[in-house]
Parts: sequence; structure tokens; C-alpha cells
Amino acid sequence: MPIAFLTITPLGTATPSVSNYVAGVERVLQASGLVSQLTAMGTIIEGDLDEILKVVRQMHEHPFTQGAQRVSTSLRIDDRRDKKEHTIAGKMRSVEEKLKK
Repeated sequence: MPIAFLTITPLGTATPSVSNYVAGVERVLQASGLVSQLTAMGTIIEGDLDEILKVVRQMHEHPFTQGAQRVSTSLRIDDRRDKKEHTIAGKMRSVEEKLKK
């Protein structure tokens, strides 16, 4: 299952704070029903690649509706097909197990 890491940065705004924009794009993602995890520096999404790309497009567009003049989006995709348990939780569990050793 593909896992994506996404950062969306609005530019050309009246303030250096971007939390209102982050909340806006997170609402778009939540409406998609995809599994995701918000982090302090971006968002992790898992699911069907076509669905991920569709919602990333919607998320990218959303800051413009909030008045941003420019939006910079970075997307990294990890698509592992040799392992069934390729999920956000599975990746975290793997590292946590190794930390216990």
C-alpha cells in the first residue's frame, strides 16, 4: 500500500503563521476518508495511489481559496509491494520493535 508524506506551504500571505492553512488542507484530507497522520512538519497519508493523488490535488488548491498567492507542495511516495503490511502503523511498529532490542 502506498504511503505518502506531504507538505503544503502557502506563500504570499499576510502572516508568517500557516496553522489556519494547515487546518484547511487537513479538513480536505479528513473528508477523503483516507488514513492519515498529521505531524509537526507535514502529513502522512496511506491508501490507493490514485486516491492519494486526487486528494493531494484538492489539498494543494485549498490555500488559494483562503487567499494564498502562491502554494508550494512537496510530495514523497513510498510504494512497497513486496510486503503486505506496508502501512503507517506497520512501519512505526517495525521501528519500535527494533528500539526494544
